[in-house]
Amino acid sequence: MGALDEGHYNVVLENGVKLGGLEQEPETIAIVDAVKLLLQGLGEDINREGLRKTPLRVAKAFREGTRGYKQNVKEIVQDALFPEVGVEHGKGQAGGAGGLVLVRDLNLFSFCESCLLPFQVKCHVGYIPSGQRVVGLSKLSRVADIFAKRLQDPQRLADEICFALEHGIEPTGVAVVLECSHVHFPNFEHVFLDSNHERWVKVVVGSGSGSFEKDDSASWLDFFGLLRCKDVSLDNIHARTTVQDSWCPSQSHSRLGLGPNSTMTSAVASIIQSLGQDPCRIELTATPNRYVNWLMNFKDSNLEMKLNGFSSIPLKTTVGRINYKEHVRSENNLSLWSLCEHHLLPFYGVVHIGYILGEEVNSISKTLLQSIVHFHGFKLQVQERLSRQIAETVSPLLGGDVMVVVEADHTCMIARGIEKCGSNTATIAVLGRFSDDPAARSQFLQTIPSYCL
Repeated sequence: MGALDEGHYNVVLENGVKLGGLEQEPETIAIVDAVKLLLQGLGEDINREGLRKTPLRVAKAFREGTRGYKQNVKEIVQDALFPEVGVEHGKGQAGGAGGLVLVRDLNLFSFCESCLLPFQVKCHVGYIPSGQRVVGLSKLSRVADIFAKRLQDPQRLADEICFALEHGIEPTGVAVVLECSHVHFPNFEHVFLDSNHERWVKVVVGSGSGSFEKDDSASWLDFFGLLRCKDVSLDNIHARTTVQDSWCPSQSHSRLGLGPNSTMTSAVASIIQSLGQDPCRIELTATPNRYVNWLMNFKDSNLEMKLNGFSSIPLKTTVGRINYKEHVRSENNLSLWSLCEHHLLPFYGVVHIGYILGEEVNSISKTLLQSIVHFHGFKLQVQERLSRQIAETVSPLLGGDVMVVVEADHTCMIARGIEKCGSNTATIAVLGRFSDDPAARSQFLQTIPSYCL
């Protein structure tokens, strides 16, 4: 399900948005309507420019991210089996042991069935050929991707990949190991109290069949010997029995003071149903409420920021250049959490704030700057606007000469058709003397540590 070619579809317009093919299907339209209700529940104007196309974008992201429900594993595998003489019943060439085939580091993503947020997967798949046949290596990746493109939890994902390959290619054995990372997005209230909030929940799960069915088999020793990853072992996988209870962060906390919103939870249930799943399935019954609890962190609010008396500091008006090595100051690695208004998918990262410390400007606490970042982050945002808003808010507190750099990872870069895992985005906002003095900007940029989340 790649990019749409408008030449092959009847194209219509709805509020100025082109619709064709996927966009006109009833399931997509139902998700679009549901997302409009969610946005209205957040107090947003669904007709404003930044949100006008959001319902369709969200619908396409959900449908692309769950396309595995409509794909057939059997067809993919059967078309990619190739004869290899000498591979028979676990025996290799010249009667030796059959050779393990391992494909490492397949980068995938899936939607968590507990909260509907995307999570990242690094998949390792191995099998021992049998029956004088091997499978095309790219098909291992395609099979894994089919099951990843569904509402999932890690252990079931590993089991489904393993089961499909076992029955599709009938090998001597199949092994699947997944390294899964779920973003641990804090609640709005909690993030102000916990400055050391863990950004990720990570688990390692595995599944084996045939010669891999027993954890102490020699086949697993070969598998991990080839994998050569010190952070992945049978000890990690043995902990998989607790994954169901501890995997999704939304299962361990809920937003304080939030009662059920029947309109919004019904809208989320409609999205799940439109994806071809039963919202009454036991694993999904609590999902609508969890998703709404998370989404309400970004409810449009008229809260006034309390800046501890720093609301009116006189701006320093000195003209000319100064000794920046003595006066350029910075606060780096302020935590950032936000929600992309174009796709309703989270982005997260760090903020760096530089300023010129003059006679009439006092340093302010990192806690206050962090609160300002959180205040602007917990809204529907785009990173460019967020950078500017932070700069404009801290400017009067820091004398007017301010530079803000935002570095962030966007889950919309993995949870849509482009699927660019590992990419990140940096933006900049500059005010005051930083605007026209490259030396000052360079001095500040040199203080920023390497970006690593």
